[in-house]
Amino acid sequence: MQFTLAELMVCAASRIFDDEGEVLVTGIGLLPRLAASLAMRSSNPDLLMTDSQSYVLSQPNAVSGLKSHEGQANENWMGFARIFDNVWSGRRHALVGPSQIDRFGQSNISALGGTHQAPKVQLLGVRGFPGNSISHANSFFVPSHSRRVFVEGECDVVCSVGYNNGRLPRGYSFSDIDVRTVVTNLCVLDFNGPNKQMRVVTLHPGVGLDEVQDNTGFELAVADDIGETTMPSDEQLDLLSQLDPLNARARQLKNNPAGIRQTEETQS
Repeated sequence: MQFTLAELMVCAASRIFDDEGEVLVTGIGLLPRLAASLAMRSSNPDLLMTDSQSYVLSQPNAVSGLKSHEGQANENWMGFARIFDNVWSGRRHALVGPSQIDRFGQSNISALGGTHQAPKVQLLGVRGFPGNSISHANSFFVPSHSRRVFVEGECDVVCSVGYNNGRLPRGYSFSDIDVRTVVTNLCVLDFNGPNKQMRVVTLHPGVGLDEVQDNTGFELAVADDIGETTMPSDEQLDLLSQLDPLNARARQLKNNPAGIRQTEETQS
């Protein structure tokens, strides 16, 4: 079997939605969107997904090759106000791509370096991250696992709540926060280490634990039963071809333009 690193990451990310039932899934970015679409087409058909505008779909739109919304599988209408009703109800799981993550699972999409008044790099601003992080489940998708993303200390700007006692909103405890999974180009992590420490769960084929730790700015916990990330199945790869017929996924990884990371199994 042959597959790309992008496909391995998408399939790994799709598994975070297994057994969730009927929740609204939001994948920010092409690969996260593809992961959510794959889950809806395979492991969890009860997921809800919008067309990124105002309609709830009974089948996800393809991420490439779609020239208009004509013919999409509209099931219901979900305007802006209804999105917020859903967000605040907790019936949502967002898969987002932060610029920084720290040891607490706090994330940053706002600014890098400098000072609050004069950052070195201005990004998006906090956007919906504060409200999302206290209202519903969140997971992270990181195409390039490095110390620039997994930073030592705190994020330059804390945009979302994590497992940091010093920044929890008044009256909140760890049980109110739901940061679940991080999928990177090296591994899959969760927050089930001691005292909600970030923990390595699986390593991608050909990746060693030392490589993951060397590219992380803080100490990681390691699962007792750490294993290898499950490879994509033929069924998943077929579905990805339907969901992305122009193969836009192959051009998404900056440090691996072809998207290929072969193992002994894929080379045979």
